[in-house]
Amino acid sequence: MKKLKIRKIRIRPATIEDLDERLLLINLLFTQVLTLIVAFIITLFQKNQLWTLFPVKSVPTILLWGFGFGIAVLIADLIISRFVPPDVADDGGINNMLFRNRPLWQIAALSLFVAFCEEMLFRGAIQQAIGAYWTSVLFAAIHVRYLQSWVMTGLVFSISYGFGWIYNYTGTLWTPVIAHFLIDFVMGCIIRYRKDE
Repeated sequence: MKKLKIRKIRIRPATIEDLDERLLLINLLFTQVLTLIVAFIITLFQKNQLWTLFPVKSVPTILLWGFGFGIAVLIADLIISRFVPPDVADDGGINNMLFRNRPLWQIAALSLFVAFCEEMLFRGAIQQAIGAYWTSVLFAAIHVRYLQSWVMTGLVFSISYGFGWIYNYTGTLWTPVIAHFLIDFVMGCIIRYRKDE
């Protein structure tokens, strides 16, 4: 087994040409763990108990709003993709590189992990402090690969605002986590299983 040489590790900006699937996965996992740590720190300062963010008052309500919103977003995305040129929705090939060769269980695991980490930070921590609107502005800005297109930026903002609304309405983070998971999972499966033209 090779030893890891800490002194040879260099942190620098990377372009899509510099990335391979393994490096992209490592970056994704690192940023999501960092997201989760920041969420825990913010909730500690807010004196929130983490389990109070995930009450299970009514399972049918949670599932209805989570899956309902997720399906509505997927339908809206399909409609938008019919009328918008492919280059407008281009993220630089990141999603394609991340999902195109993954087995189904990895797509599901990644989608669930990302949904949980991001919703913990954005809805569970940040939205408590600055509200759904500004949280959605921040959420859209964090998804920097979509900022080159006003359509994609608007879509990401709207989805985030919807996550914030269903969180406020249902009072549980399970709802936006389910919706976020469903959207990421279905989009990952579409990338994985679509036929190349």
